[in-house]
Amino acid sequence: MTLEDSNRIRILALGAHPDDIEAGCGGALLRYSKQGHQVFLMIMTEGELGGNARVRTAEQGDAAKILGADKVYWGGYPDTAIPNDRGLVQKIERVVQEVAPHVIFVHFHDDTHQDHRHLAMSTVSATRYIKNVLFYEGPTTQHFSPTVFVDIGAVLDEKIKALQAHASQVNKTNVEGLSIVEVTKSAAHFRGIQGRVKNAEGFVPLRMFIP
Repeated sequence: MTLEDSNRIRILALGAHPDDIEAGCGGALLRYSKQGHQVFLMIMTEGELGGNARVRTAEQGDAAKILGADKVYWGGYPDTAIPNDRGLVQKIERVVQEVAPHVIFVHFHDDTHQDHRHLAMSTVSATRYIKNVLFYEGPTTQHFSPTVFVDIGAVLDEKIKALQAHASQVNKTNVEGLSIVEVTKSAAHFRGIQGRVKNAEGFVPLRMFIP
């Protein structure tokens, strides 16, 4: 779909590791890109403690193509060592300045993984002048009560394909016998029930302006 530049929305999604974004807000990003809007990704680490860094960055590139992303930015931090400091805030700010996003998606700040937690808190500071900032959930998120929902029924299969592009991670759910496909479908059904549709993603807004 082609939109006039003046009608195109720019969306920036931030994730600590390859596959975090696909799991947390991949459905919403697919809906945006299919409508002709621009999607940008920022991944802070190469996820090297969860697999080979070169493999994981290549997988992220494949997943980004499925999502219809315009560009992938890399943060360059070591896996599990993302700081919550001025340097990270400034790094995010530079990407925000370049992309000039209308909407930001990022991890929820109450999370047992320090990378997710630190990225969320630094993003709050770095996006203080952005109107729409929404937190997404992941497997290590805690106390997440979404009040904003996106119906992803029409794009659920493609969200799963984007996650399957991270082939080295598909069976690394920390639950024996449960693949990322099953986890994704279960989460979509659960949030869908809450949002009164069959399949959904849920978000907690820091700020959100309704057009």
